[in-house]
Amino acid sequence: MVVTGAAGFIGSHLVQTLIAAGHDVLAVDAVERAAAPEAAAANSAELSHAGVTVTECDLATDDLAPLAEADAILHLAGRPGVRTSWGRGRAAAHRDNVTTTERLLAACAARPARHRPRFVLASSSSVYGSAARPCAEHDRIDPRSPYAMSKARAEQLTQEAARDGVPAVILRYFSVYGPRQRPDMAFHRFVEAALDGSPAPLYGGDQSRSFTFVGDVVDATVRAARAPLPPGTVLNVGHPESVSLRDALQRIGALLGTPPPTEPAAAAPGDVARTWAGPDRAARLLGWTARTGLDAGLARQIAWHRERVRV
Repeated sequence: MVVTGAAGFIGSHLVQTLIAAGHDVLAVDAVERAAAPEAAAANSAELSHAGVTVTECDLATDDLAPLAEADAILHLAGRPGVRTSWGRGRAAAHRDNVTTTERLLAACAARPARHRPRFVLASSSSVYGSAARPCAEHDRIDPRSPYAMSKARAEQLTQEAARDGVPAVILRYFSVYGPRQRPDMAFHRFVEAALDGSPAPLYGGDQSRSFTFVGDVVDATVRAARAPLPPGTVLNVGHPESVSLRDALQRIGALLGTPPPTEPAAAAPGDVARTWAGPDRAARLLGWTARTGLDAGLARQIAWHRERVRV
């Protein structure tokens, strides 16, 4: 199997899970181009200690034909972030989310029909826009930022490739958290603020999210790579409970014994009021549900932060 974005937050967990299950994995990433290069370098080093070498690969420029010789490509690489996708970030979001997906799919399509790899696209709940109820995969999408638009376009390309014979499926991840979460992400900022006493910006604060533990997301991704899903299948990968950001802050404070200090900041344009996962299709087709409650998942992320401080 090929995992793109292997040095990323989710990708590094996915690689370790696949290796532990006995799969041969080609882990690829462009560490210096990562949204958080230092975190990606640390993840790459951790994988190296486990015997996995992350191969440097720029999916927008390098020859991708060798990757398409695998039995599956789990495409997690991309440019994350609603806030950073505006202005000059728009071009980076398009390059790293759209161009790379298009090139990978073209490499898969160039293979003989019976040798095309299973292609799993990691998309985002942001394509839905703001949710008034649990989102179902057949709902009309409403992307509200350049990041969300780039993910919607990557989905469209994947659907087109599926119709042309590439066994491709789409996973919409919902607000993933847990150990190794990127430094720009909310829970990472809040936990670090509580540990060192420096206020973290609270962008908006009234948002609600289907916070989903990284281990559950990895489990769904592995299942999607193995299951005989019809090409073009779209699956929500998210916890069915939508929790307010302020509630999550209180839970972090309770677990740490001190509330994270924050300072108010304006919500980013395109940052939706609520995400809310409807997980019924994933339960039916993958036998998957998000099993980790928020308190348990936060406790595991906090333990990781504390271990980093000790190191």
